[in-house]
Amino acid sequence: MPAPITLRPGTIDDVETIHAALLRLGTHIGAHQEITSTPDDLRRYGFGEKPAFSTLIAEIDGEFAGLCLHFPIFSTWIGRPGVYVQDLYVEDRFRGRRVGERLLRRVAKECRAAGGVYLRLSVDTDNETAKAFYERLGIDRSSYEQVQKIVGDAFFAFADTPEE
Repeated sequence: MPAPITLRPGTIDDVETIHAALLRLGTHIGAHQEITSTPDDLRRYGFGEKPAFSTLIAEIDGEFAGLCLHFPIFSTWIGRPGVYVQDLYVEDRFRGRRVGERLLRRVAKECRAAGGVYLRLSVDTDNETAKAFYERLGIDRSSYEQVQKIVGDAFFAFADTPEE
């Protein structure tokens, strides 16, 4: 019988592990060059006075098995809060053991307990395995929206342009 999966909130002591997992996730989807965060960034913004995100860590036999990094969101159309899953990562050796599903279900349960009614996430356009995984869980692609973004120097120029 396989060892049980233990889920627990991430702590500041997990920052190096969380960051390493994010780097592996970026490598897995071929976007490692996009990751500019540092462990200090995660420490500052995830575990400071006003945390911008939360993490849920999965362990098997005391070993890191995966993580779900998430934060609260709100839908003006639904009129209720929800949760946005920014990153879901499972170590290769633990795939197929429902680690990712357990992480998502726990985050959804915590969101529901806080009054939330939906879970939202983005999927790398080329990650067919992830798309199939989410669809198997009933997390479908939105037919009426796509993600837009502005980052780095373009963001700073946009934000710094005087209002007329």
